[in-house]
Amino acid sequence: MEAKETDYKEAYEQEHLKCADLAGRIADLEAKNDELTWKLNRIRNHPLWKVGKPARNLVHWAIRQKDRIGNCGGPRGILRKIDYKKREREAMKQFGTESFPGPEQRLAEKNTVFPRMVKISILVPLWNNEEQFQREMLDSVMNQTYTNWELCLADGSDEAHSYIGDICREYAAKADGRIVYQHLEKNSGISGNTNACLKMAAGQYIGLLDQDDILHPSVLYEYVKAINEQDADYLYCDETTFKGSDINHMLTMHFKPDYAPDNLRANNYICHFSVFHRGLLDGDELFRTKFDGSQDHDMILRLTDNAKKIVHVPRLMYYWRSHSGSTASGIEAKPYAIEAAKGAVAEHLKKHGFTHFKIESTRAFETIFRIRYQIIGTPKISVIIANKDHVEDLRRCVNAIMEKSTYDNYEIIIVENNSTSEEIKEYYNSLLGYDVGQMYVPTKEKASKKINGKSKKGKAVKQEAAQQKIFRSEDGRIGIVVYQGEFNYAAINNLGVNYASGEYILLLNNDTEVITVNWMEELLMYAQREDVGAVGAKLFYGDKTIQHAGVVIGLGAHRTAGHTHYKQHRQNLGYMGRLCYAQNVTAVTGACLMVKKRLFQEVGGLDEGFVVSLNDVDFCLKLREKGLLNVFTPFAELFHYESASRGADDTGEKARRYEKESERFREKWKAALEAGDPYYNPNFSLDRSDFSLKIQEKISGRRE
Repeated sequence: MEAKETDYKEAYEQEHLKCADLAGRIADLEAKNDELTWKLNRIRNHPLWKVGKPARNLVHWAIRQKDRIGNCGGPRGILRKIDYKKREREAMKQFGTESFPGPEQRLAEKNTVFPRMVKISILVPLWNNEEQFQREMLDSVMNQTYTNWELCLADGSDEAHSYIGDICREYAAKADGRIVYQHLEKNSGISGNTNACLKMAAGQYIGLLDQDDILHPSVLYEYVKAINEQDADYLYCDETTFKGSDINHMLTMHFKPDYAPDNLRANNYICHFSVFHRGLLDGDELFRTKFDGSQDHDMILRLTDNAKKIVHVPRLMYYWRSHSGSTASGIEAKPYAIEAAKGAVAEHLKKHGFTHFKIESTRAFETIFRIRYQIIGTPKISVIIANKDHVEDLRRCVNAIMEKSTYDNYEIIIVENNSTSEEIKEYYNSLLGYDVGQMYVPTKEKASKKINGKSKKGKAVKQEAAQQKIFRSEDGRIGIVVYQGEFNYAAINNLGVNYASGEYILLLNNDTEVITVNWMEELLMYAQREDVGAVGAKLFYGDKTIQHAGVVIGLGAHRTAGHTHYKQHRQNLGYMGRLCYAQNVTAVTGACLMVKKRLFQEVGGLDEGFVVSLNDVDFCLKLREKGLLNVFTPFAELFHYESASRGADDTGEKARRYEKESERFREKWKAALEAGDPYYNPNFSLDRSDFSLKIQEKISGRRE
């Protein structure tokens, strides 16, 4: 009992010292902040500072222009950006009216008889719409190639806009009973008016259309096709915003991923055009008035939770009109939507059992969120680092972990692979606190001869470590495993995991350096979820351009896998803000990858047939086969000085080796590659990592 009490007392004192140290660091930072604030205010209040404002503005303008050039990657980056914009303008042509069906295709779609000719009730809440917008919306429904639809219009317009009712009755007269119109006694807002539409609807499926927007003529045909072929009960498509009366005048085209729950929690990327089975409703209420302004986000979160088969039709088929007062023109038009969206996401998270989370707006947009999940307990994390020589890389990596990390319950296991330099052995000695001598010591007998301990306790530790083929520091924080044999990245990491005592594994390259102090927490908050497999970080080259922000299968010249947003500047928001929120991806790089040790072992670790490349992508695909989500979070940031250890030359033997492993990967994951990456829209080119659109031919869809 006395020994236990002593242990508890020592543990308490250690934790107390850690807390005191952290409190001291915070106090120092606060003091520095106060001092800098005082100095800054003194400068700002000086008369010369005020007089020099025009000159400063000019200098700042020049700096901004220089930064823009730098953010693009210099002159070459500017040329790439110009090329991207040119490709986008060219691609726009194929997604506007040119994508509408010609006479023959229109007739073929109209005459198609599906096994299930389901009725789709399209709900449109009306309120003081402009006459032109009203007619264009109605025309887009009337022109659908699939004809078993019903249009339900609930009109809350005032007397000054009584022409809305006249227009609706005019169209109803020529719609063979498919348009149902009702003028409401009072306007109840978007939620109330939409719920009134729902009461009028007789369809098995429900669709949601805004009063000033336009549908592609084939959208209902494509949806009914997916309902029949895939038994879809929730459907959505790609969309664009446009200005004026010409849908070809596109402002922003949004090509979406397939269903991605983490994306949806952070950002209502599904938005338009939602169609769903009526049975998904959990009552008579579609929109809830308490979430007005973000009622669609709330509805989508609830209904996708209930859905059995969510299908994304990867065609641009919804045209969202941008004008003053519409949410398409900017969130500032409806500022209350921000709090409503946070409330909708919070309720969804609580429903899924999450507590003590925090939802914050990001720099991308007020309704694109950063979600901080509560970390349950303090599970141990085993950081596995493969290493051969490269002492400076390893020193920088380990020092950054130990000096910057705010998470404390971790161990670092270095897997040594045939180092030859004396410098690296000296560094190992300094990490362990004793002289390991000759590291390749397979037996306890040899260890006792070759390792000279400074103390009896130290010698015993070293001998036991040698017998286990692992050397540990006396505090257990650092371990060095000896891997004997030719370089095999997968096998080296698998060996390290065998000696890991943590509940979580964190694979980490030796040429990385921590930037974000709470990087482990940011990874762990996702890795601890039961529905998550691997979690990856945002990695930068030394020049602060992006090295990794998620992996897409099929991307690149070898059609195996590639990184998106590659070489974009650190401040870039990413495609549709994707660099600003945690999201689901098919794979993350093994340069920084966290996963439960249990899952690592269940899928057989890294496939040692992939000696150097693609073993991390293969590993993530194995996790996905188990029905797990892989997550990329931009809030765990590290430098990855990749070329320093890998070398810039990928020709000769390296190129032949990569091609061999690529061929094996393409064969092993043939079906997944043919289906396409679910989180990378098929309208994007696989030859580029910047979300450039294909412009060779019209895209009709995939994965059907």
